[in-house]
Amino acid sequence: MDNIVNSFVTLAAANTGGYSSIILIVLMIALMYFFMIRPQQKQRKQHQEMMNELHKGDEVVTIGRLHGKIDEVNKENQTVTLDCEGIYLTFDMVAIARVLKRAGEAEQPAQQAAETQVSAGKDDAAETETTDDAADAKSADDDQESK
Repeated sequence: MDNIVNSFVTLAAANTGGYSSIILIVLMIALMYFFMIRPQQKQRKQHQEMMNELHKGDEVVTIGRLHGKIDEVNKENQTVTLDCEGIYLTFDMVAIARVLKRAGEAEQPAQQAAETQVSAGKDDAAETETTDDAADAKSADDDQESK
C-alpha cells in the first residue's frame, strides 16, 4: 500500500514540473506583502502625519513612556522640547510615540466626558431605584407568605 502511495506522489511531482513551485513562491511573496509590508507602510505614514501635526501645547508620550507637554517644535533640527512639570527636555521628533491631547481639543472632550458622567449618573440612580422597588416588593411578598 505504501508503495502505491509513494508512486502516485512521485508521478504527481514529475507531471507538475517547475510551475507549481514558482506559483507557490509568488503566492508566498504576495501574502508577505499584504500581511507584513503593507500594514507597516500604513503605520509609518500615520506616524509621519502625526509628526507633521505636532504643535505647542500638545500632550505627548515618548517611546520611553515619558509624558509631557510640547513647549517648542523645531522642524529644522527635527527636535521637540517637552515641558515635564517644569523640567524642559529636548527629544528627536521620532521619539514621540503618540499624542494624548491636541492643544485646541483639550476642552471639548472634557465637556463631553462631564456630560456623559452626568447622564450615566442619572441612569445609575434610576437603576438603583428600580432595584430598590423590586427588593421592597419581594420582601413584602415574603412577609405575606410567611404569615
